[in-house]
Amino acid sequence: MAATLPASAPAAAAGPQRLTVDLAASEGPVMLGANGALYGLSDDGVPSDAVLEPLKLTSISQKPEGGAQHPNGDALTVSKSFFRNGGGEINVMMQDVYAKWPYEDLGIDDYLPKVDKIVKEISADPNSDRFVYIPFNEPDFIWYKLNGPQAEYEVERDRFLAHWKTVYQRIRAIDPDAVIAGPNETGYYPRFLRDFLTFAKRENVLPQIMTWHELSSGSLRDFQGHYDNYRALERELGIGPLKINIDEYANRRDLSVPGQLVQWVSMFERNKVYANQAYWDAAGNLDGNVVRSNIPNGGWWFFRWYAGLTGDTVKVTPPQPNTIDTLQGLASLDSSRRQAQVLLGGAAGDSDVVVSHVPRSVFGGTVTATVAEAAWSGYEGQHAAPKVLSRTKVRVAEDGTVTVPLRGMHKMSAYRIVLTPGGTGTPSTASVPWSASYEAEDTAITDGKVYTQGTVSNANGYAASGTKDVGSLNQATSKVDFTVTVPRDGAYELAILYGNQSGVPATQKLSVDGGAPVTVAYPSTENWTYRAKKDVTVELTAGTHLLTLAKGDAEVTLDRIDLTARSGAPTASYEATLADISGRPSYDYSSSAGVGTGALFLRSGDTAVFDVYAPRDGYYTVTPRASAAVRLALHGETVTAAPGRPLRLYLAAGNNRVAMTAPRAAVRSLDVSGDGSTRGALSYEGATAVLAGGAKLVDSAYASAGSCIGWLGNSASSTAEFTVTAPESGRFLLVVHYAHNDRRDNGHAYNTDIMSRTADITVGSEDPKRVTFKNTWSWDDYWTVAVPVDLKEGANKVTFGNASAWAPNIDRIELGRVVDRP
Repeated sequence: MAATLPASAPAAAAGPQRLTVDLAASEGPVMLGANGALYGLSDDGVPSDAVLEPLKLTSISQKPEGGAQHPNGDALTVSKSFFRNGGGEINVMMQDVYAKWPYEDLGIDDYLPKVDKIVKEISADPNSDRFVYIPFNEPDFIWYKLNGPQAEYEVERDRFLAHWKTVYQRIRAIDPDAVIAGPNETGYYPRFLRDFLTFAKRENVLPQIMTWHELSSGSLRDFQGHYDNYRALERELGIGPLKINIDEYANRRDLSVPGQLVQWVSMFERNKVYANQAYWDAAGNLDGNVVRSNIPNGGWWFFRWYAGLTGDTVKVTPPQPNTIDTLQGLASLDSSRRQAQVLLGGAAGDSDVVVSHVPRSVFGGTVTATVAEAAWSGYEGQHAAPKVLSRTKVRVAEDGTVTVPLRGMHKMSAYRIVLTPGGTGTPSTASVPWSASYEAEDTAITDGKVYTQGTVSNANGYAASGTKDVGSLNQATSKVDFTVTVPRDGAYELAILYGNQSGVPATQKLSVDGGAPVTVAYPSTENWTYRAKKDVTVELTAGTHLLTLAKGDAEVTLDRIDLTARSGAPTASYEATLADISGRPSYDYSSSAGVGTGALFLRSGDTAVFDVYAPRDGYYTVTPRASAAVRLALHGETVTAAPGRPLRLYLAAGNNRVAMTAPRAAVRSLDVSGDGSTRGALSYEGATAVLAGGAKLVDSAYASAGSCIGWLGNSASSTAEFTVTAPESGRFLLVVHYAHNDRRDNGHAYNTDIMSRTADITVGSEDPKRVTFKNTWSWDDYWTVAVPVDLKEGANKVTFGNASAWAPNIDRIELGRVVDRP
């Protein structure tokens, strides 16, 4: 990535691709319509509030309450967490009341009583105006044959239209203010849409929202034509324009991949339509963008960037518009914040981003250009806060342009460029550690096989780095030898992209230059190709080495390894000018010196919220860089921090929302460092709990002390009571290490119907709090869920139970004081 960013650079023949941004060509206010998800939520708490709220989701699609299609994801149930985290509207997939796929066709007379029940339940909800009824899902594929020869089509069309009218009127009879969407076909079919709209207008049963699906890799090429054709059809028929929701989009290979997602999102945002990612695998992870319940991956960070766009979107001209798997982008200009942002990705190599009509009245004669990368980390691979690759002051050319060169782009990554006024001073050079990547398929492979994944021709294959991975490493002699070269002696972070469907945590043996092997343990994944990431540290001397990953106790698939030089504990600086805000703070870019690109000036009533990543549960050093004292709120605890004063705070693994307020302070950043120390935390093994009512210790080779609490719940008397001793009264984060593998098989080849478990947690005499625990893929994989609790100094009883269903198995608990006071 370029370290210097000149004001302008003429493109040479066969040189970098050029993506042009015109800040003078507004497309209207940022809508954030393309951040939705089908079955993105599975339960209240899955995903967590901390990963939901930052994304500012505008719509999701879920099943009706009690629907049999999947074991969770009920619209009314998940609406609690969706709405409290600022969510927009919920599409109710009404036919998901049925159990089978395709839905069992029992006739319209069977369906209508189900419609009545769904509408009565939703219309009675206090937020009923935020639900959208979708009466039919993919009717051209299910129940009706709408894509066949003309004679057959006409018969089936008329049957569907009659049923549409019947169901539409049935909904309106119960809920006169109902918002109804449709027809919701598998794709864009103009023959049927013309007939549908003509009929719906004549019979007064027009949907308020037009929906269809874009589920082909060809949609990246064809959607613009579909959209233009549809709007022309509306004008011809004298209706609309209707709101559009592409309520299923993207292929399996696109989900979680920032470089792929930017292609889809850019075309939807440009046309100001809403869109929900497709549900191909497991519910509750925002369609592949959240790891476990609270951990961001690369896809999450892309959508976090998208949610950070403010002001108006502006015209972006990519090198190849409407072309599959090419460099695409979207951009925004917010004159009040004095920021322009560009999100781009989808191609490897070099590119120049040319920003034209940069207004001097907003930015002055120079800008600070900050470039960051959100990489692909797998569907289940954690991704730290994106690293800043460069931060440089750039002159605005005489013609009003700024050119930002990007070099060595990765196809699966997305990039963000932020332009802010240059001001005085020199921005600090971004600290970018040395890093290199090595594809498993390009190595020396013994007793393994190279597989092709996720190509354009196999768009519903799983994503893989370089579209290939290495599997069938199931022989005693199976191994993969990576030849790597590093620049200096020292510690290196080794990130391994892998898959493990063995049913238990699996191991491989890692050796360096044929030396004594060490064991690498891989948590389970949904399947062999639903990629996760394992991070380990290796010590290497400068030069070339052979890193060998050999079969351990079970099979593991390998995709890629990344080596990154390590220099101390991880650090991140979260810039205040890019934080979520409420109130009316002002922006000061008079100085661009240092790490931050400017300052956010907070006054009474203003709040800035930072999304802070933690690689594991534990204590971190958090330092606000501010001109005066500020107050930080985290996990229900509030603490005052003097300017530059480091605090020791306990963070949950994954994302943490840290809110900052101040009577009057200029804030440049919130700086966070550390590995997640547990020094000073309280820890209690399951064996220390008092068990009752059938709960008992169960042997578990993968639990921290060889056993866990099992058979907990399913009765009011079945409980596990821990006695924890707090050194002082205050707010603590209770971290529960748990496992369970409840699931239901409906025979849906492309959906894994995993189920969550819940536990009621009671602290002392407080009311119990119900906490949801997502499926961990096996009974032997232990994940964590963090719950804020208040403890009194001395002994406290912490009791787990569930009177009506089984609770998860519990390995151990930890408690950390949210603010570690000296």
